[in-house]
Amino acid sequence: MIFDCHTHLAHPDHVGGDFLADAKRAWGESYSMPCSPVEHQEAMKQCDGAIVLALDAEDVGFYVPNEYVATYVSTNPDSLVGFASVNPKRSDAIERLVYAKEELGLKGLKLAPIYQIFDPVSPEYFPLYAKAEELEMPVMWHQGTSYIRVGPLDLSNPVLIDVVARHFPKLKMVIAHLGHPWTSETACVIRKHPNVFSDVSALVTRPWQFYTAMLSMVEYGVTNKLLFGTDFPFFDCDRTIKAFRNINHIIEGTNMPRIPEEVIESIIHGNPLEKLGLN
Repeated sequence: MIFDCHTHLAHPDHVGGDFLADAKRAWGESYSMPCSPVEHQEAMKQCDGAIVLALDAEDVGFYVPNEYVATYVSTNPDSLVGFASVNPKRSDAIERLVYAKEELGLKGLKLAPIYQIFDPVSPEYFPLYAKAEELEMPVMWHQGTSYIRVGPLDLSNPVLIDVVARHFPKLKMVIAHLGHPWTSETACVIRKHPNVFSDVSALVTRPWQFYTAMLSMVEYGVTNKLLFGTDFPFFDCDRTIKAFRNINHIIEGTNMPRIPEEVIESIIHGNPLEKLGLN
């Protein structure tokens, strides 16, 4: 089985403002984020299923509605799992989360402090985490860097999730993208907390960082806490798997330790839904 735990869906109208402007500055004027349902469906032929993420980050111009994701995943409920997104700063954040679970059928919650511009350890947002825990909705955190100029890097370090996990030990959480560039901090957090995981998405174009990140995971003994993901449409399954299986190429001819092939394959063929309690 190959299950992609990190994919996006977006209409052109969902992406604009600071997010699009800064993306073009970072990646060039040809940058394009939108991915139609048809494009997503075609790409998912490379795997057996996927989590599809909404994103409620209107402040920076990135807003993929929960309803949009729910409508799409309902077309293939055997393979697709939708995650809602709610900006914790909204006065009706809890009501939106309950609606997403009970009315839209979404299974998890995507939070991104660097895009939603909030402090993840502020107690004012703890009621939302408590509700996610009550509803058994895993939380996926974009707790890592980004090129968005207004995004707070000081609130994006994955070590902050330690605070949330200590207050909500039953809440299953995923730190996306190995929390790059703070990948060793991610290893420490997921080792410490049984219900905190990380995904390996979006690092295929940074081979040295990908290798050193995985080396940290091996050395800390937490490779069993890693989930396979791609960050589609930026990368797809085929490209991610190829890069992952080629991760040791960068240290060929040296005495650097290899990432064991059995570790790589166990992540590629793992079952993220089982680990997140969504089976």
